[in-house]
Amino acid sequence: MADNISRVFAAAVAADPTRPLLTWYDDATGDRTELSGATLANWVAKTANLLVDAAALAPGDPVGVLLPPHWQTAAVLLGAWSVGAEVVTAPPRPVEAVFAAADRTDEAAGWPAGERYALALAPLAAPLRQVPAGFVDYVIEVRGHGDHFTAGVTGGPGDADLVARATARAAEFGLGAGDRVLVDAARHPDPVDWLLAPLTAGASIVLCGHLDPARLAGRRDSEKVTAELA
Repeated sequence: MADNISRVFAAAVAADPTRPLLTWYDDATGDRTELSGATLANWVAKTANLLVDAAALAPGDPVGVLLPPHWQTAAVLLGAWSVGAEVVTAPPRPVEAVFAAADRTDEAAGWPAGERYALALAPLAAPLRQVPAGFVDYVIEVRGHGDHFTAGVTGGPGDADLVARATARAAEFGLGAGDRVLVDAARHPDPVDWLLAPLTAGASIVLCGHLDPARLAGRRDSEKVTAELA
């Protein structure tokens, strides 16, 4: 078993970089975004480079993440873990950088942070229409950073615990290599469940926000779902 999150992610991508690794649905907006392993790895690398280049992040440094389940959240989390960061979600504390959804920027403003990134989490990775004072737009800033990042060997301070928890949850959910896992984001907001458990099992993810029960049967068929966290 991989001993840190960057290795878990690398193994999930290496199994087949071209296969859909994370597919995002938002039934409130009609958004569907599909990312292959290679595409998600590109976003993760850019995020890691952003944190190193712009925030001068070093292994063990804290990063605040005030984001719901979303494909961009996966990029932020995996990017932070690739650098070896400690991801913090609560309570407010000093951090090197904080990432916040547009509707949580007032909350994020209360976090002492060196760098502040706001995310619209909009279809097609659209930028914010108006960037809050004191923040920069993540999707604009991240695009200018490098496509490759070499993660540290040891991982961050919380990696071992997170990997152990994710492995246990994958077993509890009955997930296995090659599974296509549908996840109800509202019922499983913890990234250990919606992101890390499938990755540790070698599964791919169909992450559904504002899940419409009327669309569930069709989605199971169209996405070739083999397991569910619903």
